[in-house]
Amino acid sequence: MKNRKFMLLFILGLVAVSIVIILTKPTKLGLDLIGGSRLVLEAQKPANVSKITDEMMNSLQFAIENRVNKLGVAETLVQRVGEDRLLVEIPNISDPQKAKEYLGETAELEFKEQKMGFNGEPTWVSTGLSGKDLSKATVGTDSVGHWTVLLQFNDKGSKKFADLTARLVGKPMAIFFNGELQSAPVIQEPILGGSAQISGGQEGFTIEEVRKNVDLLNAGALPIPAKIIEENSVGPTLGLDSIEKSKIAGMVGLALVMLFMLIYYRVPGIIANIALLIYGLIIFAIFKVVPITLTLAGIAGFILSIGMAVDANILIFERTKEELKAGRTLFTAINAGFDRAFTSIFDSNMTTIITCMILYLLGTSIVKGFALTLAIGVMVSMFTAITVTKNFMHLLFGTGQLKNPGWFGLKKEQIKKMFEVADTDPRKAKLGVLD
Repeated sequence: MKNRKFMLLFILGLVAVSIVIILTKPTKLGLDLIGGSRLVLEAQKPANVSKITDEMMNSLQFAIENRVNKLGVAETLVQRVGEDRLLVEIPNISDPQKAKEYLGETAELEFKEQKMGFNGEPTWVSTGLSGKDLSKATVGTDSVGHWTVLLQFNDKGSKKFADLTARLVGKPMAIFFNGELQSAPVIQEPILGGSAQISGGQEGFTIEEVRKNVDLLNAGALPIPAKIIEENSVGPTLGLDSIEKSKIAGMVGLALVMLFMLIYYRVPGIIANIALLIYGLIIFAIFKVVPITLTLAGIAGFILSIGMAVDANILIFERTKEELKAGRTLFTAINAGFDRAFTSIFDSNMTTIITCMILYLLGTSIVKGFALTLAIGVMVSMFTAITVTKNFMHLLFGTGQLKNPGWFGLKKEQIKKMFEVADTDPRKAKLGVLD
């Protein structure tokens, strides 16, 4: 009895925590619900590369993720599609064209020195110092107030820059940005601080150009070129409409399930409905804590898991009714019903979870959302169907004989009597006769 009361307090505490989480944490919505852009990028094979490898694609995916994160766009998905393509989903972005520019452009920074070419004319050649040696780039101004890009090199880049400026004292060192010569100052003395600036040439930079260049430099160059070959946009109005339809579908489905449980299973059906509401609170709180980005497919998985949760209760109640028909006490019938139904419930749910794992590992982003929410829902449903429902049934029905068969949707004539233990008359016992 103490264990059941402790479990009841634990369940009530879990419900309270779930409600607090639901009320305080925001819900993460996917692209199809909140609106945004979906881009497909195709890797372009460089001239000096015979084949695009998995390593190149992984590096490209990592670089694209960094770029999108620098834009401050939340809940962005970057996923491999095929051998040489990436799917980029950017929810809730107000300017898709800006995202396309940042994803496709490469900020190439390179420092060059002047040498004589084969024809006797001076030419600029690479020094080995480039944007890969940067630690960060920031917005700044020069001595006359023009906008500049301030560069801070990492440890390796600072040493390169110090050695380079020491070697080129009295000679020009050119700064090329995106293939264009920005400036070629003459080095007066070695620069040991590991910093430099790009002034933007004679015309200078506008503040918009400086900010864009700073963001691109901080995001890093793409390891291989990539071209946007497809773009789809989802408007926020369509997303809101999908949310409303999903709410209606969820509420109608839940109401029909609860009505069926109430009509067919009576009082246990009420307990199952309470457990179902607890299930909904717990799983929604888990979605917010993890956090899981809800998409239409994810909502479908969640609604399907409601049916899985009810399925477990149906198996348990049918087993319990069979035990009650055999004349067992309430306590024995409830325990036997749960014990005998557990194997079927466990096997069914494990089969579903294994399928979800396969879908998650091999499926696309939409399929992954469905598989993840369904798997979490199935695991939570096992807890609510077995632990919550069993605890509530024991607390409500007690341990005696079933006095009101109608509570379980049964009739009195369906309940058999168990064998009763009685003392045999001693005189009959001498003759070997048992009562």
